Amino acid sequence: MNTTNPLLTVSDIPVYVTRKAIKNLHLGVYPPDGQVRVSAPEHFSADHIRLAVVTRLKWIKTQQQRFQQQARQTPREMVSGEAHYLWGTRYRLEVVYQPGKHQVTPRGEFLHLSVTPGTSTANRERLLHDYYRQQLKQRIPVLLAKWQPRIGKQVTDWGIKRMKTKWGSCNITEQRIWLNLELAKKSPECLEYVLIHELAHLLERQHNANFTALMDEFLPQWRSLRGQLNAEYLSAEAW
Repeated sequence: MNTTNPLLTVSDIPVYVTRKAIKNLHLGVYPPDGQVRVSAPEHFSADHIRLAVVTRLKWIKTQQQRFQQQARQTPREMVSGEAHYLWGTRYRLEVVYQPGKHQVTPRGEFLHLSVTPGTSTANRERLLHDYYRQQLKQRIPVLLAKWQPRIGKQVTDWGIKRMKTKWGSCNITEQRIWLNLELAKKSPECLEYVLIHELAHLLERQHNANFTALMDEFLPQWRSLRGQLNAEYLSAEAW
């Protein structure tokens, strides 16, 4: 059972509460504006949840401030000269209108976007997103082949989609992971960190001490990569 209850307000902070068939309460602060969400066991009272939020108010406010200060790109118009990112490298977009197949090609400091005359902004953006998806589809199988034997778990399926609040997700029951399309803009090391994080959830569902120990074992530098990922530009159109 999974039910969403009305908002709680704690120290003027709205808190979105979802009750689930779980043992422990989980609290998170999510981009882009620091929304506070709580997953709580079904039997927890509102007062119990409120107390849990109060005890973490300092941490919540710190996280919200970090999101407010994090750099964001302005909305993209998909025109020549705009800055776009691929695997952590900043490129200038170069839009060329010509007959033929639509394609994206990195050339030096430019991302060359070749489209037919009259191609709309939305379709130019879709072309770039398709390119990002192709890039991820090339790298993810290599990483899975590397890490699944080390972790000792196999996924039944994986996919790529745009997500507003997560870099990745794991359906433990179905043994499936999803990775955020935005990861094509980040460094390859960040993609590897997120993939390992999701695979580790196949061994440990919760973000607890056991999960931290697993991450320390598999990827000792994971905290640095998490910080790097969270410090880089957020994309205006995705968040």
